[in-house]
Order: sequence, then C-alpha cells, then structure tokens
Amino acid sequence: MSHTAHIPSHRKPRRSASKIALRAGVAGGVLSTLAVAAAAGTANAAEPVSETIEMPTLSTDLSAQIAQSADATQQAADTYESRAEQDAAASKAAKQAKADLAKAEKKAEAERKAEAAAKKKAAEERASRSAERTNLSTQSGSGSTSASDSVAPASGSVGSVISFLKAQLGDAYVMGASGPNAWDCSSLVQAAFKQAGVDLPRVSQDQSTMGTEVGTSNLQVGDILYWGGKGSAYHVGVYIGNGQYLDAANPGKGVVIQDLSGYPASGAVRVL
Repeated sequence: MSHTAHIPSHRKPRRSASKIALRAGVAGGVLSTLAVAAAAGTANAAEPVSETIEMPTLSTDLSAQIAQSADATQQAADTYESRAEQDAAASKAAKQAKADLAKAEKKAEAERKAEAAAKKKAAEERASRSAERTNLSTQSGSGSTSASDSVAPASGSVGSVISFLKAQLGDAYVMGASGPNAWDCSSLVQAAFKQAGVDLPRVSQDQSTMGTEVGTSNLQVGDILYWGGKGSAYHVGVYIGNGQYLDAANPGKGVVIQDLSGYPASGAVRVL
C-alpha cells in the first residue's frame, strides 16, 4: 500500500462522459437560441415601429350612465334652488301679511276709540242739556218773556230770517251738515241770517259772541239764543216770538219749533 493511500484525494471526481455530453448539448441549444433571438432583434430594430397602443374607449352604456348622473345632479341643484326661492318668497309674504295685519288692527282700534269718544261726547252733551233744561226751567218758569215780545212782528230782514227757518221745518239733524236738507244747530242759524245779509261764524261758540248781548227776559223776534257759556256755547237757536224758538235740535227731533219754557236758554245776542 502506498504511504499516501490513507490521505483523501483533493481532486474533484470525474464526471461521467454522458453528463458532460448532456450539458454541452443544453449549452449549445441555449447559445443557438440566443443567436437566433439576437438576429431577429437586429432585423426588427432596422424596421420602423408601425403599431400604436390605443387607450381603451368608454363604452356607450357607461357614457350614457355618466350623462344621466350629470343630468340628475343638475336637476337636484335646480330643485334645491327653486325650493330656496319659494321659501324666501313665502317668508317675505308672511312678514308682509303680519305687518298688514298689525296695521289693520291698529287702524281698527283707532276707529273704535274715535267711535267710543264720539258716543261719549254725545251722551255727555245730552246729559248736560237735560240738566241745564231742568235747572233753568225751575228758575225761569214761563215768565221769561214780556207780552210785548210775544206779539212783536217779524218784518224786513228779520222776516226773511224767520221765513227761511220755517221753510226748513222737518229737515234732519246731522252733526256737521250744512243743508239743504240736513243741518246742525249752528249751520241752520248761519244759513238763516245769511238771508238777511249777515255773515255769522260757523260754530255755536263763536255765534254766541256776536252782536249785542240781551237778557232772556227782553227777547225780540230774530234774537239768537245760546245754551252754555258765552264763547263756549254748545247749542244755538232763533227766537220766533210767543215764547218759542226754532232750532235744529238733535238727531231724534230734527228741525223743530219748541217752547222756551221747556228748555230755557242761557243767554241771547241780537245781530239785527
């Protein structure tokens, strides 16, 4: 035995001839394939590229769906805007209606107050007249005029005044009216004396300050009678003789002839 026989050999074992031949064949095939591919690549590189890659196009159905979605979005936006406009208009109308209602209620309240004040004033005037009539009646009685006064003739300008007054008998009493078929106390007196060319103020307060003051015990036909204070009279009439006077009394009586004893005057003035 060799003295080196126990030492392992460092040589690679020989591969069998068949394995070597197989690997050689595989390597040759790979090299052949690479050569063919290189040749083909060279040939292709020499020719211009004629193919282009096209992006996929949207289908008809997908385009229609997108269009429908856009239409729906626009319609929803239009609906929202229209509803917002309607809400704004309704809110404005409600505010205006509220303001109109408040204005109407305020006007109605003012009218109610004015009507109540007018009724109260009329009631107070009636009560005042009634009280004045009662007080003066007990003081004066029927002897407030003299015999000569009762038979004094109405002639000349006084006659035209009395004739006009009697022609209005039966006309209505309406506060503020000035004829020809409705009067209040002062408008009737004013119109009567205008027949004699005398211009009197329109209201009883001013008429009671005209002419010359005369006592109720010394009356003449055509004297203006007044009730209340001088300058603050609330009623006027005209003395026509025989203890009577003619006036536009009130809405219930109208234009009438009355006995002075039943409603004695506070004073009298003479303008003719």
